[in-house]
Amino acid sequence: MKASLRHQFERLALRLHELDATLAESSVSADMQRWRALAKEQAEVAGLVARYQLFLQRESDAEAANQLLADPAVEPDMATMAREEIAAAQAEMQVLQAELHLALLPRDADDERHAFVEIRAGTGGEESALFASELARMYLRHAERQGWRAEIMSQSLSDLGGYKELVLRLEGDAVYGRMKFESGGHRVQRVPATETQGRIHTSACTVAVLAEPEATQDIQLNPADLRIDTFRASGAGGQHINKTDSAIRVTHLPTGIVAECQDDRSQHRNKAKALAVLAARIRDKERNERNAREAATRKGLIGSGDRSDRIRTYNFPQGRLTDHRINLTLYKLQAVLDGDLADVTSALQAARSAEQLAALESGIA
Repeated sequence: MKASLRHQFERLALRLHELDATLAESSVSADMQRWRALAKEQAEVAGLVARYQLFLQRESDAEAANQLLADPAVEPDMATMAREEIAAAQAEMQVLQAELHLALLPRDADDERHAFVEIRAGTGGEESALFASELARMYLRHAERQGWRAEIMSQSLSDLGGYKELVLRLEGDAVYGRMKFESGGHRVQRVPATETQGRIHTSACTVAVLAEPEATQDIQLNPADLRIDTFRASGAGGQHINKTDSAIRVTHLPTGIVAECQDDRSQHRNKAKALAVLAARIRDKERNERNAREAATRKGLIGSGDRSDRIRTYNFPQGRLTDHRINLTLYKLQAVLDGDLADVTSALQAARSAEQLAALESGIA
């Protein structure tokens, strides 16, 4: 283990002593909210320190066994035991080191949240809108595989049944953390159904994955900053949806950000959903501005997640999917489009962890 990482764990051991002393103070126990926060931190730090101490113990065991082997007078049986101890200690140290490295990586507080997935057709006209519908199907199938709950918040259909724009809400365990790397430009290369001469066309869609803010915190929307418009919902829905002004459009006047919802027959529920999407978009704007400032000093491997970033190509003639950020190529395009995204999301998460670890070891994270 590198000296810089050892220093991190030594600082954590000192922090554990501080937390133990602070939690013993009567003034802290009187403030239940503060006590809970400190107790949670203490439990996490104590677990890390215990694992680091076990790592040091096994390191010491291996060193003692090596010294025994270096003794020219060591008996054969003792030498065999020493070699076995070294092998066992090194194997355990390798596992502990991996766990400790992972525990030190910076955590995104939003990773445990639910998420909104926005898909918009880009260059390519109707072909782009049809591709947007396939991306939506891919994410819905993936959500089903993961056991997540999926809900369509708003949609705008194209003439051929694709989507000009679609907003999904995915609810489940750590959805945002597992989906956030989908943000960016998605490019498709194939022969469109409308192409009469068999030529391959390139179209594109943009995807934005937004963490859903908690209702009781984060973005506080001032009613004076909002313009709320009602209108009649379009598309399928029967007589009720066509005769009632149940659809809601909310505009945040200071930023110009707009969100709308027409999926529900209830105007009240549509308003609540639109406000949730609006809050997520405002929060995402603030996150992107913060990331842009950080990127001025360090460019991330995975990228900013900005919609202008071309992150992935779906090549139908070759049955190939390529993620350009990590040079990942898979020849299982149809399986991925059917929702088998695990190989892609896992590779992106692993690449991000490796990037964070490298930054941590170099002392810039």
